[in-house]
Amino acid sequence: MAAGRAGAVLAALGVLSVCAASSSGPVAEGGGGGKAEWAEPWDGAVFRPPSALGVARALGAPRTGREEAVDLPVLLWWSPGLFPHFPGDSERIECARGACVASRDRRVHRDPRTRALLFYGTDFRASDAPLPRLAHQSWALLHEESPLNNFLLSHGPGIRLFNLTSTFSRHSDYPLPLQWLPGTAYLRHSGPPLQERAEWRRRGHAPLLYLQSHCDVPADRDRYVRELMRYIPVDSYGKCLQNRKLPTARLQDTVTATTEDPELLAFLSRYKFHLALENAICNDYMTEKLWRPMHLGAVPVYRGAPSVRDWMPNNHSIILIDDFESPQKLAEFIDFLDKNDEEYMKYLAYKQPGGITNQFLLDSLKHREWGVNDPLLPNYLNGFECFVCDHELTRLDAEKAHAASPGDIPVPEPHIAQLSHMDCPVPAPGIGDVEEIPENDSNPVLTRDHCICLIFIWPHLEKGSTHNGAAVP
Repeated sequence: MAAGRAGAVLAALGVLSVCAASSSGPVAEGGGGGKAEWAEPWDGAVFRPPSALGVARALGAPRTGREEAVDLPVLLWWSPGLFPHFPGDSERIECARGACVASRDRRVHRDPRTRALLFYGTDFRASDAPLPRLAHQSWALLHEESPLNNFLLSHGPGIRLFNLTSTFSRHSDYPLPLQWLPGTAYLRHSGPPLQERAEWRRRGHAPLLYLQSHCDVPADRDRYVRELMRYIPVDSYGKCLQNRKLPTARLQDTVTATTEDPELLAFLSRYKFHLALENAICNDYMTEKLWRPMHLGAVPVYRGAPSVRDWMPNNHSIILIDDFESPQKLAEFIDFLDKNDEEYMKYLAYKQPGGITNQFLLDSLKHREWGVNDPLLPNYLNGFECFVCDHELTRLDAEKAHAASPGDIPVPEPHIAQLSHMDCPVPAPGIGDVEEIPENDSNPVLTRDHCICLIFIWPHLEKGSTHNGAAVP
């Protein structure tokens, strides 16, 4: 989703800015594992941003006129980057507990009916924040992206500005850890036979694929891949560490690794192993870099979410980079699997009937309220709006109950977001220690000064210190 262009982050967090400066086709099955098989969408757009989905807004009731929405709670989207996702300035939405009005008209900011302000994390900037906060309003954050898009939200003072959250973390209020996984049929999709992949190898291609055009990211993945290349052949097609070109001029125009073009998918499926390294390391942050190789029948060689084992279809479906003491040891293991078909196929057992044995994964897919390009379910953007709507209706009822009987019913306590809602450790080098990073390193996210800033400045901010006279939240 496009980032907005607002200003800098809250003045109380400004010290970090100083430091830093030195996916059309519907899913063929519902969430949990129906018998329908996955069908590749004809236009390749498996994963599109929620703003483009156009899912019906009314969930259980017909749309009604604006005049009937006079007394409904208003949810004001403060971030412009997600729009338009409904026509006009506002629209009534029907949710489980009742109705609200979703709006993007900032003129209603101070209206007493405006009960919640909704922010998209990538667009959140302090210079544009509606301060001072109004006492009757909740702040709600939708930020399914990694810290690469707004790293301040990964720290306590940033995330605790919000009452409600929807992030990749299972611990957020409206969690989105499986935002890139359409369903179990997507995982069961069969890949090319081993004979075809063996022929691909005989034609001079490497066992390992790397397709990445976003270089110099917090996870410092290119540094690790560069070292791995010393011990095993890697075909790298993106802008990062490129040593091969994609087979056609059209595919060579691909600027990211998220394209779901059918021609590209067919090409990528010929590789037995895909290097799948996320742009940031956060618990539960898993993207198409992980799920797409599994869909294609390749084995992901993965570095990303430390919690990734919790979500895998079984306990033998990916190779975790961090399980190996060095890139050389990892290369030796991949070479062993490349030469032993029986051992290799154990990593694809989840594609067989009954092969998905992780009940936590199955239950999570079955019970989520939203779908991935599923016309029968809301997308998570609409689902998030209804989650906030229901929360505000509940809060209104609690406030009315207190007003009717203040001596017996207390004022409802505010809900405050926690650090676990964006659970991301401080960035670390892809290999080696911070002290080993050269002075002229090309990765601006991982310069030694920046790492030292993050390691030593943030703990003091977390303890409620002040900066330029302003108390850190």
